[in-house]
Amino acid sequence: MRTPPNARTSRSRALYEEIRARIGDGTFAPGMALPSTRALAAERSLSRATVTLVYEQLAADGFIETRSGASSRVASGAMAAGPAASPRSSPDQGAVVSQPAGRLSAIGRRVAAFGPRDVRPTVPGEIDFIYGPLSGADFPILVWSKAMRQAERQRVQRLEYDDPRGNLLLRRALHAHLSQTRGLVCSLEQILIVNGSQQALDLCARLLLDPGDRVVVENPGYLAAHQAFAAYGASLACIDVDEHGLKTDQLAALGPAQMAFVTPTHQFPLGSFLSLARRRALLAWANETGAWVVEDDYDSEYRFSVGPEETLQSLDRSERVIHVGTFSKTLSPRLRLGYMVLPPGLVDAFATAKRLSDRHSASGVQRALAVLLEDGSYARHVRRIRRLQLARQRALTQALTLYLGDGVDIQGAASGLHVVVWCRSLPSTAEGALAEAARDLGVRVHPIGPLFHPGSGGPGRPRPAGLVMGYALLDEVQIREGVQRLSVALRQVQAGLAPGQAPGS
Repeated sequence: MRTPPNARTSRSRALYEEIRARIGDGTFAPGMALPSTRALAAERSLSRATVTLVYEQLAADGFIETRSGASSRVASGAMAAGPAASPRSSPDQGAVVSQPAGRLSAIGRRVAAFGPRDVRPTVPGEIDFIYGPLSGADFPILVWSKAMRQAERQRVQRLEYDDPRGNLLLRRALHAHLSQTRGLVCSLEQILIVNGSQQALDLCARLLLDPGDRVVVENPGYLAAHQAFAAYGASLACIDVDEHGLKTDQLAALGPAQMAFVTPTHQFPLGSFLSLARRRALLAWANETGAWVVEDDYDSEYRFSVGPEETLQSLDRSERVIHVGTFSKTLSPRLRLGYMVLPPGLVDAFATAKRLSDRHSASGVQRALAVLLEDGSYARHVRRIRRLQLARQRALTQALTLYLGDGVDIQGAASGLHVVVWCRSLPSTAEGALAEAARDLGVRVHPIGPLFHPGSGGPGRPRPAGLVMGYALLDEVQIREGVQRLSVALRQVQAGLAPGQAPGS
């Protein structure tokens, strides 16, 4: 039975409008290749002649460019000719938050309240002291490519879902690596491979917290962890941090809690090291109250002037510690490779939750990482990248001393991939103005204020303006130039302070 002509017309018109709309909202970007007429016809159950007519009409209207023997592509000026993009689809403007058509769950409403993350791209020539990203030039591309080829050449009899706990070869290699480098005491079965440490935190929140449960967190601390716990309805109990890490003497006054989240090796963001006495006090408190302790060991590979230390997991005798690590700070955040070392009693629940969440982490990258760990390539890479990061850290601290001198205090330079810079002459309320002034000079800096829990500072606890300055993304020339520009911005903001206004006022 033949399709009526009016039906063919409506279907071709619908396809034309769909492609035109996707060009207009930027989904099909200028220069992007469109599917062949044959492929699109098969996909949409249309005749090839119908799709050809649609493409010809789009070309005639200036939306696409067609050439014989080549793919049809979106024309360079197509977006200007197309329908106006929806405000919510524009990545370069502030996100327009609209209300959902249906009801969000309680978790959904809490997540929505956090708001979207600022993902404004850097502009050419801008120097960004962001913490988190690494330089693409530092990635061991040749070694990694060789390991991926080796992993993919290994034929398997069955293409099936992998063990949700992670690839067995990787867990074996990681077991030996963690025992040697971090002194962890665990069995192979206690290791769970996850998509970065953030998935580990989400699993901890999902499986260990009920709404209203109390979670002890460092203040200031890692915002993404705090949000992961708060999303599931947890109540955050903020503990102050000093040069020796979490002030464990404040734990007794809190009463019972379900969990504590700490960064003991390199406190984020202040960089302090949790002393052995406080580690033992934290574990004693956890044993007495029945709380879980989540130990985030996020950048322990970068120790510049401090020696190796015992992890909370290796000191734990009551099976209360969940150790979390990541390869995002040594290889790449894009690989999404992290791990958990779980108490034996939690292994089955976490493995099941991992299976229900995403079955398992990507198998190819797991096998490639296992190769690097087994043949020593990863250890050699870490030694190389540690030298590079130390050179950058020295370039940053020297530039800060040269251009800002006694006007700033530098904290947390003994390890890690960032420092905290306190601007003595500015109040905390001037952090935003300093960031904007620096941005006008082509430098992006990141205030420490958002890492303090809202309302925790109190009117009686003034502090100077602070910046979290990462250096792993930059070379030494960029670091020096960026700090020089920052010094100009600082002087501009200082000159604009109201008479008599002092830090913390």
